[in-house]
Amino acid sequence: MISFALALLLAHIIGDFVLQPDHWVAKKRKHKHLSPILYIHIVVHAVAMLILLQFQLKYWLGLIIILFSHFLIDLLKLYLEDRYHRGWLFTLDQVAHLLVILGIVYAYHPFYIRYDSLLGPKGLLFLFSIFSVTSVSAILMRLLMSRWPLPEDSAQDSLPQAGKYIGMLERLLVFGFIVLQQWSAIGWLIAAKSILRFSDLSRAKDRKLTEYVLIGTLLSFSLSILTGLFYLYLSSKI
Repeated sequence: MISFALALLLAHIIGDFVLQPDHWVAKKRKHKHLSPILYIHIVVHAVAMLILLQFQLKYWLGLIIILFSHFLIDLLKLYLEDRYHRGWLFTLDQVAHLLVILGIVYAYHPFYIRYDSLLGPKGLLFLFSIFSVTSVSAILMRLLMSRWPLPEDSAQDSLPQAGKYIGMLERLLVFGFIVLQQWSAIGWLIAAKSILRFSDLSRAKDRKLTEYVLIGTLLSFSLSILTGLFYLYLSSKI
């Protein structure tokens, strides 16, 4: 079952990413269903799946379903790209492809997912910790740092909400390092962030900005470290 699933997933990656150059994507967007590239793209997927499955024809019906659904999903995405955000459409497109592959794998090799284990104490603790270091910590950081406003900062100086998402990713990394017991990696992350921030702070020559960044960094790391230690302690007791 695992070999079959990996073969289909690898074929999907090869067909959708490795062997699909940008000019193919541009031609498909321009000509939609009239583009020969759309059909060549499906053929590439077919060849990739056949090779990776070592031409095992017992899966022929599943492969046809995957190819036909891939064609319909891609065609629908092409016609919706002018009306909706391409990033969201790309995400939905990939999710749809993966769900089809998952369904085909299940049809040939039935498997079972134990949802009770996902929603058990350890699963709930993990979800609690993830939300704590992302959404909850982001709000807490904003409230704590609001007492030191920097009026000279304008929205044009950075990407919208970039600081929020950088902080969330930073805390996720720290939390992951703690769970994996890789404490030295946290030091490397702090060093990398310090190097990236050094050029901005040296140009600004603003003591308030330096202190603001330092407080924010230490607070962010402290929240993620405390959450990580809390997770390790409780998970060992469950």
